[in-house]
Amino acid sequence: MEKRFKKFLEEKFAPYGNFPSRTDVISELLSNMLDKFKDLKEEGSNNDEAYEATTKSFGDVEEIMEELPHSDRKPKEKPNLRHILKKAESDNKFSQIMLKGSDLADVDLSGSDFNNTELRETHFDRSNLTDSKFRGTDLRNASFIKTNLNRAVFAGSDSRGVCFKGANLTSATIIGADLSGTTFAGATLVGTDFSQSDLSQAKFDDLSLENVIFESSSLNKTSFKNATLHNVNFHHTAVKSAIFDKAKMDKVTYALLKGARANLDKVEII
Repeated sequence: MEKRFKKFLEEKFAPYGNFPSRTDVISELLSNMLDKFKDLKEEGSNNDEAYEATTKSFGDVEEIMEELPHSDRKPKEKPNLRHILKKAESDNKFSQIMLKGSDLADVDLSGSDFNNTELRETHFDRSNLTDSKFRGTDLRNASFIKTNLNRAVFAGSDSRGVCFKGANLTSATIIGADLSGTTFAGATLVGTDFSQSDLSQAKFDDLSLENVIFESSSLNKTSFKNATLHNVNFHHTAVKSAIFDKAKMDKVTYALLKGARANLDKVEII
């Protein structure tokens, strides 16, 4: 499979000839693609499925080449692919770029386009991501600690193991996302839409949820211990295994959950 990916990369860079850093660039990209392929295989994909998904996530060759030397002169030092990110950051367009494990903390990235981008294990701590888009993005184990995600969109993203501690998710849209095992401690949840998302074993303990939507979501063993729920939408959602111990909620939310047969024995109506 390594030969197959190397052939793919050689074909992508063929129009640019033997530029000085060609070997280093292809070697680094090949390593990233093999890592992604391995992860997809471990998740159950067969060889063809994993190969197709990996190649589809490949970035824009033109953007890479814009930041690399093209002459036959040997560069004084090994090229740093971080230069590629500078142009993307100035345009706020990161779509389809591999940024696995990147440090994007403490920066203003409002309005950025991260659609279909490899962002696994990337750190966005304390950054401003207002109005940013993460459609179809790989965000596994990414960190958004105290990040401003006001009106951000995470439609169809793989967000397993993401850390949203202290994040501002006001009016964020997180539809059809895999958020199983996600941490929301200290997050601001006002008008947040989690429709059709998998929130199995996610934790909303001690939080205040206002006008939050969980319509058609999976809440298997999801915890709302000591949380305060006001006007929260659980329509078409299985809540029997969700945990509401010592939670506080308004009468409408209580009635909706009771009708869905949630365990509300230790709930306080406010």
